[in-house]
Amino acid sequence: MMPIDLILHTPGGLVLASEQIARAIMEHKAKVTVFVPHYAMSGGTMIALAADEIVMDQNAVLGPVDPQLGKYPAASILTVLKKKSIDRVDDETLIFADMAEKALRQVEDFVAELLKDKMLEEEARSLARTFTEGRWTHDYPITCEKLKELGLKVSNDLLREVYVLMELYPQPAQRRPSVQYIPLPYDREKRPD
Repeated sequence: MMPIDLILHTPGGLVLASEQIARAIMEHKAKVTVFVPHYAMSGGTMIALAADEIVMDQNAVLGPVDPQLGKYPAASILTVLKKKSIDRVDDETLIFADMAEKALRQVEDFVAELLKDKMLEEEARSLARTFTEGRWTHDYPITCEKLKELGLKVSNDLLREVYVLMELYPQPAQRRPSVQYIPLPYDREKRPD
C-alpha cells in the first residue's frame, strides 16, 4: 500500500462526511500523514485525528468536534435541562435535548475509536470527551502546544512544499467574518530577522 499525505485546510462540515473520510483513513494500511498549514476545525479535526501523523504550522490550529444541531451546540441544548425544571421546558426543546444527548455520545464514541490505537483506552475516552463535550465554543482554536498537553503527537515540521501548494489555491472572498489564510511570506530563509 502507498502512504498518503493529506493537506487539511477546512472549517469543518457534516459529521457524516467527516466520519466517512476518517474511517477510510483508519482503514488505509499504509501511513497517513495530515498536514495542517492553517486550520482544520470540527470535521477537519476528526479527519486529522484519524491519521497516523499530524504535522502543523507552528501557528495552525485544530478545533473541537462538539456536535451542532442546527444553529445550536448539542452541549448547550442539554444545559437548558440542567437549568430549568422539566415542567418549564417545552416539548421541542426536550426533543432537541434527546437528539443532543445522542449526538454527543455518538461523536464521543467515534473520536474515542479514532484515538484507541494511539493511546491507552482510558486516555482515548478522556480526550474524546474533551474534544466533544462542549468545553469550548465550536470555533475555539486548539493550538499545537495545547494538543501536545492533551497527549497528542503533533509536530511542527511542515514542509515548504505545503506552503507552495497552498499558494496555488487562493482563498475565495467570504460573506461572513472569518480568518483568512494569506500565503505570505513562505520562504523562511528570506524572512527578515
